[in-house]
Amino acid sequence: MAEKMKLEIVTPYSKVLDEMVDEVTATGKMGEFGVLPGHAPFLTSLNIGELCYKKDGQAVSMALNWGYFEVQDDKIIVLVETAERSDEIDLERAKAALGRAEDALKKLTPEDKQFKVYEAALERALIRMQVAGKAARK
Repeated sequence: MAEKMKLEIVTPYSKVLDEMVDEVTATGKMGEFGVLPGHAPFLTSLNIGELCYKKDGQAVSMALNWGYFEVQDDKIIVLVETAERSDEIDLERAKAALGRAEDALKKLTPEDKQFKVYEAALERALIRMQVAGKAARK
């Protein structure tokens, strides 16, 4: 069994990551899951959430925005709309986005067309703040 896996994270704009890693955890539609070397092949969809990988004992967190996660032959391919490392996130910008989303949601009802848009924006801002906070604690 392999001791490492190849992790590739790709957005529509670029390949964000191409590393050999020890383990990966991510947030799927059905909840959080983990992958270690030798994992059985699978494909799942991802929610807005955090992806964390360990490389040589060092944990790295990223904020992801919707996508797909595939494991096959100790290779993980993650296709997402956006991916940001914890140290790349502008915490003040994330806080401002959170405030805008909260204000908009106060004025809308779940039946409004824009409700889901602002709900997703709120979720993205919260995840970005959570992940950015991990960089600040290092």
